[in-house]
Amino acid sequence: MSPARYQSRSRSEVPFEAVGAGVLRVLSDSRTPVFLTVHASGRRRYGYWQPHDHATDRGGCYVALPTPICDRLYSEGRIALGDPLVDPAKTTYRVWLAYDPVTPVRIPVAPLSAVAVAQTLAA
Repeated sequence: MSPARYQSRSRSEVPFEAVGAGVLRVLSDSRTPVFLTVHASGRRRYGYWQPHDHATDRGGCYVALPTPICDRLYSEGRIALGDPLVDPAKTTYRVWLAYDPVTPVRIPVAPLSAVAVAQTLAA
């Protein structure tokens, strides 16, 4: 008998629907707030805090979601962004499920200044 070989799959080989469904499952849990952080360099990161579970002794850490999958869900109007929280190094948005399809807005590459945010809100 020859030994069984493990056939690994890269992330790119996993169907979008499977990964997207996992991301949507996390977003649908009201106890798990998900945030998008846009750094001054333009780097974006979607993630959430996973509380510690004493039963499994797991958690207590920040969990990143796959950015390309989240960006695609956003471009399809399946997720929406809340109001920006701006500081000099980054801008943070709360990520919500879009129950009604929404027209996505362009995510700023760099954080907005407080003056720009005030002007945007006043418009």
